[in-house]
Amino acid sequence: MSTAGYGARPTEPTEAPAVRDMTIVADPTHRRHDPPYDLDAGQRRAPRHERAERVDRIEQHLHELGWLITDAVPSGNDPLTAVHDPDLVRFLRDGYDAWRRAGGAEVMIPDTHPSPRWARGGRRSRSLIAELGWWCFDTATPLVEGSYAAARAAVDVAVTAADAVASGTALAYALVRPPGHHAGPDYLGGFCLFNPAAVAARRLSEGGRVAVLDVDVHHGNGTQDVFWRDPQVAYVSLHADPDHQFPFYSGFADEVGEGPGRGSTHNLPLAPGSGDDTYLAALEQAAEVVDAFDPTVLVVSAGLDLAADDPVGQLAVSDDGLEAVGRTIAALDRPTLVVQEGGYAVDRLAEQVTRFLDGVRTG
Repeated sequence: MSTAGYGARPTEPTEAPAVRDMTIVADPTHRRHDPPYDLDAGQRRAPRHERAERVDRIEQHLHELGWLITDAVPSGNDPLTAVHDPDLVRFLRDGYDAWRRAGGAEVMIPDTHPSPRWARGGRRSRSLIAELGWWCFDTATPLVEGSYAAARAAVDVAVTAADAVASGTALAYALVRPPGHHAGPDYLGGFCLFNPAAVAARRLSEGGRVAVLDVDVHHGNGTQDVFWRDPQVAYVSLHADPDHQFPFYSGFADEVGEGPGRGSTHNLPLAPGSGDDTYLAALEQAAEVVDAFDPTVLVVSAGLDLAADDPVGQLAVSDDGLEAVGRTIAALDRPTLVVQEGGYAVDRLAEQVTRFLDGVRTG
C-alpha cells in the first residue's frame, strides 16, 4: 500500500527512525482455556477461532525474532474487582466446578438469557445454567475447567505490563488470552471472560488521565461500559458498523457516555469492506480525539481482526496498513500499553502482530 499524503507521517522516512524499547509480558496459563467447540450462529464450531494456537504462534515468532518475553507477576484481586463485579469473579472461579459436580457436560454454554423486557429486568436463579446465562451474553464463550485460571492470568499479564509503564517504560505489550474488550463490569461474552485492558486502564488512571484506543474490528462494548461515566478514562473505538458486525447492540456514533463521563466516549463505526485509506483517515480522527483528551498514558486494545484476511472481521486493512496503524499510535507520543485482543487468521496472525508492533516501535 502507498500512504503518500497520509497526514504528516510518511510511509518511508528519509532517516532511520528511532526504535523504542518494548517490554513484552505473557503467561502460558492461557492454554488452560481450551474449549473443544463453541456455538456460533446456531452451529457447532470446532476448532474455535479463539484458541491457544493464536498466542502460542505469536509468542514463538517473537522468540524467533529475539524479542525478550517476561513472565507475569500475580496481581491479587484488587485490580480485578476495581473493574468487575465480585459476584462475576466468584462465578468464574467456582461456577464450572459446581456445574460438573451437578452432572453438567464438559463444556458449559448458556441456553437461557434474561431479556430486558422481562418484569424487573429478570431475576437471578439458583440454576447453574441460568446463572451462566445471567453473566454470559452469548453461546460462543464456553467455559471449561481451566477457563478461570487462564482469564485470571490474562489480568496478571496486563497489570504487570501496566505497572512497567507506570514505572517509566515507554512501551509495553501484554500478550493476553482470552481477549477482553467484550467483558463488562458484570458480564462476559464475545470470547472474553475478564477485561485485561480495562483493568490495566483503571489501574493506570490512578496516576492521571488514560485514553483507551480500541482498533479491534468489533466494538469493545465491555470497555465502553466500564468507563461510561468515568471522566478520567476516554474510550475511543474504530470498528465495523454494528448494523453488520458483532456485538450488534453497541458501538453507534451517538454513544458518548453519561454523567461525568459524557463526552469521553467516541465511536467511529466503519462500513464493511473499509480498507486502508478509509481506516487510516478514521484513525487520524481518533488520534485527534486522543490528543485533545491529553492522556498521561495510552492503552491500545489491539485486535488484529481488522486485517483483510481475518475470518471473523469485515474490514480490509492490509499488512502495510497494520504497520501504518502502529505508526499513527506511535505518533501520539505517549507512554503506551498495547493489549492483545482479537485476530483469528491463525496462520498469519504472528506476522500481522509483528508488523503492527514494528509500527508502534518505530513511529
